[in-house]
Amino acid sequence: MFKSLTPGAIGVKAELKDALAYAKAGGFQGLDVNIREVAGLVETQGADYVKDLYEEAGLQIGTWGLSVAWNGPEEDYKSGLEKLPALARAGASVGATRVCQWIPSGSDDRKFRENFRWHVDRLKPIAEILSDHGCYLGLEFLGPQTLRTGKKYGFIYTIGGMLALGDAVGTGNMGLLLDCWHWYTSLGAIEDLRTLTAEDVVHVHVNDAPSGVSLWDHIDNQRAMPSETGVIDLVGFLEILHEIGYDGPVTPEPFNQRLRELPAEQAVRETHEALDKAWKAAGLS
Repeated sequence: MFKSLTPGAIGVKAELKDALAYAKAGGFQGLDVNIREVAGLVETQGADYVKDLYEEAGLQIGTWGLSVAWNGPEEDYKSGLEKLPALARAGASVGATRVCQWIPSGSDDRKFRENFRWHVDRLKPIAEILSDHGCYLGLEFLGPQTLRTGKKYGFIYTIGGMLALGDAVGTGNMGLLLDCWHWYTSLGAIEDLRTLTAEDVVHVHVNDAPSGVSLWDHIDNQRAMPSETGVIDLVGFLEILHEIGYDGPVTPEPFNQRLRELPAEQAVRETHEALDKAWKAAGLS
């Protein structure tokens, strides 16, 4: 597995060339993808142009976010489906075959079983298109209880529940976007991670949790830098990922306001330093 940067996750806005430069200078091993930008470059410059940019920077290509309004109005959903094959084709042409999407953990409209069936119906055509182009879809469960409080009905918020949803879609190219924050806030244990295989994990997010907050009271956008507090066992988390043979990108997503106010180069460097501390403690190179 490799340390990968998503600039937007730390408040850095940059087009591909600048983002690659930031990631390289900051010590990262990879860069996640703005698929619309990459698709545009593939169309105008060719796939080799994008691959050469990554190769020149010495970086691996990471994941990209699903571009379909999968939970929106039918018209928007169908419009996104029509555009997805071109994006998946462009992504696959440069080696970006990992695609991710988070799934809400509550609903005001549908009870659990109805909502489960609705998600299968919406996600299956997406997964089929991605499969046609050799791409994999990772679904992210959201752990904090505070995201379910106030919703009329609860929905999936655990590893097992999200894997079951992927199995029900049944296309064979479904897995997890595994975020250590959501693993921790869902009462996840190291033993839960050991049930996974490398094929179950499409992408990984890492961060830490603020200290002095009850497990039940964590707010999703109030996190900490990787290794900052030690509330989340990030070292153990990374060790198990290595143990099961996961070989994909590991991306910091700290949602840190102080970081967002720093110059881009400094924000990237500090983010890498925070992740690298746990990386080395887990015995990774």
